Amino acid sequence: MDKVVATAGEAVADVPDGASLAVGGFGLSGVPNVLIGALYERGVGGLSVVSNNCGAMETGLAVLLAAGRITRVTGSYIGGNKEFARQYLGGELELELIPQGTLAERLRAGGAGIPAFYTPAGVGTQVAEGGLPWRYDGQGGVALASPAKEVREFDGTEYVLERGIRTDFALVRAARGDRHGNLVFSKSTRNFNPLAAMAGKVTIAEVEELVEPGEIDPDAVHLPGIFVRRVVALTPEQAADKKIEQRTVSS
Repeated sequence: MDKVVATAGEAVADVPDGASLAVGGFGLSGVPNVLIGALYERGVGGLSVVSNNCGAMETGLAVLLAAGRITRVTGSYIGGNKEFARQYLGGELELELIPQGTLAERLRAGGAGIPAFYTPAGVGTQVAEGGLPWRYDGQGGVALASPAKEVREFDGTEYVLERGIRTDFALVRAARGDRHGNLVFSKSTRNFNPLAAMAGKVTIAEVEELVEPGEIDPDAVHLPGIFVRRVVALTPEQAADKKIEQRTVSS
């Protein structure tokens, strides 16, 4: 099955207002910027986003965030995104902040058809007990707080129940992909991308290099094509457009 679509705009044409999105990337690494830009151009809003963070340096999801297109974020890192903090503290944005490993496993579990699982991460904190501010009222008070979660003991250790995540769509970026949707990620860009792809009911991948079926060794595939619905081949310019969040220079 040839899953390649001609443009990013065509690939996201059916993403409606109010959709939920799982988005790959970590900081500026492996972020599907072209697909995010196509969503911005379409004017889609009211989005619920599941991603490690919400963009950085005015790129990635920060483009949608600054335009007021995102209403809810499930993530594990706010970082230095001042606009994110402003919207959250001002009551404009709902945030479910969870441990990073828990986020990764919730995405993987959702993609694997596992509705929930137990983890020790968060036991004894507001993650399990509830009370984390999901939304502020704009006056310094909490308008919506997280609920308490089920805690059970296994072999003398307490664990909190976390639910798997499924989203309407997923947006990811890969280094290589074939027409069947099999994907390979390069080094740290692998991050949340395979997990986000698994969690989406309709997963769209932008790939830096498009190859024909059979050109990727099966043992080298990081994400099987069964999880991917659409593939967009980037131009050389789009593939090379990679920003650096923290530039360091050795002596």
